[in-house]
Amino acid sequence: MSAHPPAPRSAASSGPVIMDIEASGFGAGSYPIEVGIVLADGSSESWLIRPQPQWTRWDASAEAVHGISRAQLFAEGWSARVVAQELNRRLAGQTVFTDGWAHDFAWLAVLFDAADLVPRFRLEHLRRLLNDRQAQKWKPTFDALAQTDMTLHRAQADALRVRAAWAALQMPLAA
Repeated sequence: MSAHPPAPRSAASSGPVIMDIEASGFGAGSYPIEVGIVLADGSSESWLIRPQPQWTRWDASAEAVHGISRAQLFAEGWSARVVAQELNRRLAGQTVFTDGWAHDFAWLAVLFDAADLVPRFRLEHLRRLLNDRQAQKWKPTFDALAQTDMTLHRAQADALRVRAAWAALQMPLAA
């Protein structure tokens, strides 16, 4: 493992910064295991997160959904501090959007608390970017894109899918 995570993949486009977080489960005691982002220019990246010693809750049904094992996190994951530092470096001063704000906000807090850092970006619900008509079309648009992608429930793929659904809703007929 190198000192820093790899540089992001790049794709030419422009739009909101998107984040998605996969976790060990839902509810009390769950923690982030992967963070994926799509930047305004369309470049994207994700990081697996090595569990902290106090992060012990593991939900096998969540693992069945995202396909990431706890052993994989220990073998390939980055420390909470490195991931939080990378997020701050890449997202400083920006508003970042997520379609799962309530969960992602809580998991982001767990990550930054473990790293003993404060986020230098703001996390907002994607709904703020949509008008009422677009919001009504969100789920069918997102679901249609999910049917074309076999990499479901991985943070980077999900963030890219959220960004693609947002872009589809920006088309004149979808607005």
